[in-house]
Amino acid sequence: MLNFSRWKIIAILASILAGIIFALPNVLPKDMQDKLREHTILRPITLGLDLQGGSNVLMEVDRKELTNTLIVQQMGDVRAALREARIGYKLNRTPSGVTVQINNADDADKAYGVLRNLTQPIDTGMFGTGVASHIFSLSRSGQQFTFAFNDAGLESRVSQAVEQSLRIIENRVNGTGIAEASIQRQGRDRIVIQLPGVGDPDQVVKMIGQTAKLTFQLVCESQPVNPTDNPPPECAAYPMKENPQQNMWVQTSSAATVDGADLSNASSGFDSRTNEPIVSFKFNQKGALRFGKLTTDNVGKPFAIILDQEVISAPRINEPILGGTGQISGNFTVQEANSLAIVLKSGALPARLVAVEQRTVGPSLGSDSIRAGAIASIIALVAVMTFMLIAYGLFGIFANIALIVNLILLIGIMSVAGFTLTLPGIAGIVLTMGIAVDSNVLVYERIREEWRHGRTAFNSIETGFKAALATVLDLNITSFIAAVVLFGVGSGPVKGFAIAHAIGIITTVFTAFTVTRLIVFWWVRTTKPKEVPL
Repeated sequence: MLNFSRWKIIAILASILAGIIFALPNVLPKDMQDKLREHTILRPITLGLDLQGGSNVLMEVDRKELTNTLIVQQMGDVRAALREARIGYKLNRTPSGVTVQINNADDADKAYGVLRNLTQPIDTGMFGTGVASHIFSLSRSGQQFTFAFNDAGLESRVSQAVEQSLRIIENRVNGTGIAEASIQRQGRDRIVIQLPGVGDPDQVVKMIGQTAKLTFQLVCESQPVNPTDNPPPECAAYPMKENPQQNMWVQTSSAATVDGADLSNASSGFDSRTNEPIVSFKFNQKGALRFGKLTTDNVGKPFAIILDQEVISAPRINEPILGGTGQISGNFTVQEANSLAIVLKSGALPARLVAVEQRTVGPSLGSDSIRAGAIASIIALVAVMTFMLIAYGLFGIFANIALIVNLILLIGIMSVAGFTLTLPGIAGIVLTMGIAVDSNVLVYERIREEWRHGRTAFNSIETGFKAALATVLDLNITSFIAAVVLFGVGSGPVKGFAIAHAIGIITTVFTAFTVTRLIVFWWVRTTKPKEVPL
């Protein structure tokens, strides 16, 4: 147990040296930190929102707009289904759904068979276990049918919208280059977004909250003369981006529409002829086929590019566009073009999100937290080292050296791996220092016990390390499992604690059974002790 081959010694020393190098940027001036970050993987530890300052935004699914969208979709589905079945009807909208009055009593049973397929089933089981519910429930009274929202189905639809939005928002925030943003679900219909280092979050919040639903729709032959004119049944009116007072009527049928959900890429650039900012896009195979067919069948006709129910532009189709690529121009600024490219590439939000809380955490509060955490860490370190020195003398010095190495490795790993240090993370480091010497205490007590039983000094030390290994591993493995569970199910601050604690456990085991043992090995080989100074 006390024998070390040359390669083992080299590996241990190399690990310690790597830890020192990785932790070094934390004590360098900021200009040197920036240079290292630019040219190497070395970087100071990333500070969380509570330490660095930044913005905290709470966004909520706009239920009113979501229910409005679902009702409009349901009315469109009812209209299309009854028209295909050649059943006369009258359609009315209610605050909670749709009512359908069948004109001919003989068609009522046939209509029921058609309408009951339009209740929009949705999975409401936990973890997608296949428990089906419906967004709308259908009831019948004679020739009248009513679609009303089903509470369970609607809540599940809101929940799905939040889950889908989490991934899309994460992609959008990553596209802005903001490091270590925290995006988490809160409750049933809210999302918390923390942006470290962002003092003015308005632009980012505007981009995050943009629904970014992009469609390409053929323009109707007739157009409004006055802003108050109503569109034909197969058309919808959307305001123009350049002149919101002016509406454009566009066709709503699926045959006349290509959905931007099939975009595979988008990027900002400049038009080679006008030099104005544009957004270039590319469809996936499915979208390219639909876009190619739409443009082939409608050469010479205008089609509208609609973003979030606003007509960006309405160019004329001069020739079939078969490559699945195109560009959008609309008097964008460079920043608007960049933001639009990011949101299109990330995908459209399934529902509109509104900011219900937006606050900025000042860096001064973070500085106070860092100062308090540093003081707590120093006090804990000094207290633990003093105790070990008093309790175990020379072996306490060995443990203290290992404790300092442990702290350096912990900071080095968190720095180079890009883990975020939060205020609870500092608590995790302080706790790690407190329990790091537990392994040494177990080993030393076992060595002391073997020495009291009459073994030689070398045998006592050899047996002490060997016998305590299983106990130390059990102790740290159980703690590591708890840290993993905390990380898996916890939220931001809890995760920060779990990360620091889990890395601290790994470095603790390493230093207890390699660094401390190597120091003892050198001491035994150099002094050849006859007694154990414990």
